[in-house]
Amino acid sequence: MLTNLLLRLAFIGAEWVLWLLFALSFASIALIIERALYFRNHKVNGEELATQLSEQFRKGNRQGAIQIVRELPPDSIEYAVVSAGITTMPNGLESCYQAMQSAKASLRPKLEKNLSILATIGANAPFVGLLGTVLGIIHAARDLAATGSQSNPNAVMSGVFEALVATAVGLFVAIPAVVAYNIFQRRVRMTLSHVDSIAHLILTFLQPDLQPAKPSSSPAPVPVPKKVS
Repeated sequence: MLTNLLLRLAFIGAEWVLWLLFALSFASIALIIERALYFRNHKVNGEELATQLSEQFRKGNRQGAIQIVRELPPDSIEYAVVSAGITTMPNGLESCYQAMQSAKASLRPKLEKNLSILATIGANAPFVGLLGTVLGIIHAARDLAATGSQSNPNAVMSGVFEALVATAVGLFVAIPAVVAYNIFQRRVRMTLSHVDSIAHLILTFLQPDLQPAKPSSSPAPVPVPKKVS
């Protein structure tokens, strides 16, 4: 009974699989465009930013560093991390470090937004296409069995070729999604690497100012009274 039910579902054919693949294709294209626009609008040259901040801190010009930060995109992760570090400088080195780590963790999901969906489409679209091909071949085999040996072989092969289209469409959907996912993941890794580098740079230059001076371990010399002649 279960086999007959599955066969009836398989005899529907692969057309619905093709519609599903087209829907996944439109979703993939929309996600790729959305991520590309996000990274373009929030593009920050991390190496150049680190160089500029390094120069300002070497000069002791914290106001100049703050001005550089204000010129960054206000909703970028670089702006949030550096601003959090500079704002919490008076609270000590540990507070400065924790504030920058918190800002990085809170904005990281924005960098990786929708990338998991894009990866899922890229990984599963070929299998969806293969499902359509299998269903199409089952449908063609049923037509062949129904018409018997008097059937036209060309008509049966036409059904098989139409079924193979589903696999091709699945690959057509998957390949751009996988390529775009890898590109965006590389962009995320580079951004986070630059953010970590800038955070360590800030801590390095601020460490002498934020750590209290250690008392001298050796006792002060006792003045020796002069002899009166």
